[in-house]
Amino acid sequence: MSQVDYIGAKLVLLIGGKLVTLLRDDKPDIPFPNMWDLPGGGSEGNESPEDCVLRETMEELSLVIRQDQLVWKKRFESPHVAGTYAWWFGAILPHSATDLIQLGDEGQCWRFMSPEEWLANPRAIEHFKPRVRAGIAALTGIYG
Repeated sequence: MSQVDYIGAKLVLLIGGKLVTLLRDDKPDIPFPNMWDLPGGGSEGNESPEDCVLRETMEELSLVIRQDQLVWKKRFESPHVAGTYAWWFGAILPHSATDLIQLGDEGQCWRFMSPEEWLANPRAIEHFKPRVRAGIAALTGIYG
């Protein structure tokens, strides 16, 4: 796999059957301000998609996730930049991981939502919804 064509990575993270979500900062100079997002972001240097999503999750939620805990992986073409891709991953953590979550320096807050609640939320990033459905299907069989 070429690292050149990938621009970032996102994580469908379930804890206790709930989706871990982040409310993006409300700044006009960022993509999707004040929208409900998932952990992840843009790649840095030559890092692998796995390293990218694990780093971003640590920065945003203070959660250390091991690479072997990423149990689903799928590449999606960017709807904005032709010929580039984002990798999406899925993980399920035990309820005890809740105590380890601390919001980093990006985002307004984090919150658990049921997958259905996030998918129905008009402030969830629209083009992420099919990707989240695919991740939830792979992790739980729902939407499959």
